[in-house]
Amino acid sequence: MTSVRSTVSTPIGDAAFWTDEADEPRLRLVLGHGAGGGPKAADLEALSRELPAQGVTVVRFEQPWRLAGKKVAPRPPVLDEAWLAALATLPRDVPLVLGGRSSGARVACRTAAELDAVAVVCLAFPLHLPGKPQASRLPELTGAAEKLPVLVVQGERDTFGGPDEFPSGPHQLVTIAGADHGMKVLKGQSQRAAIDAVVAAVSAFLAPLGE
Repeated sequence: MTSVRSTVSTPIGDAAFWTDEADEPRLRLVLGHGAGGGPKAADLEALSRELPAQGVTVVRFEQPWRLAGKKVAPRPPVLDEAWLAALATLPRDVPLVLGGRSSGARVACRTAAELDAVAVVCLAFPLHLPGKPQASRLPELTGAAEKLPVLVVQGERDTFGGPDEFPSGPHQLVTIAGADHGMKVLKGQSQRAAIDAVVAAVSAFLAPLGE
C-alpha cells in the first residue's frame, strides 16, 4: 500500500489526508477515524488497500486533535467543523461517499447532506455508550439514511450497540461474526476473515455506485 499523506488546514488546526488513489476512479470514499484510534485502524487500512483496484479512491482523514497529539477528542461540532473544512478542499471529479468508524461514522452521517454525498459507510456505528442504551445516537444514522443509501457494518459483540439493537430501517446492516467494536475477534477465530468480511460488505455496497 502506497498511501500519500498530506496536510490540510482547518479552523481547528492542521489535519491530514491519507490517500490511496484508484487508477481510474469512479468514486471517492473519505473515511474518518474513531475517538480511540486513528487512520491506521485495521478495517480502514484494509479498505484503503483493497478498494482502489475497484475504482474507489480512498481518503482517510485524521482529525486535528489527534494530529496535535491530544488524547481526548473534542465535541461533535468541532469534529464536524474540521471535517467540513478539510473535505471542501477535495476535488469533486467523481461522486463522494462519506464514512468512517465509530465517531467518524457519526461525523459522516451528520454532514452527508451538506457535502452532497451519494452514500455513507458506517463501521462500528456507536449507537450508544456501553451500558447506556437509553442515550441513543440513532437519530444521526436515520437522519442520513432517510436521504441516501447508508451501510452499517457492525461487530456481533459490539458493546456500543450490537446488530440486534438496530431497528429495521432504510439503512443496510451487515454483521461481522464474533467481532467487537474494534472488529477484533476472540482467540481461536480468524481476524483476517473478520476484516475480509468488512471489505466484502463495503465493496458490495459501493459496487453499483458511480457507474
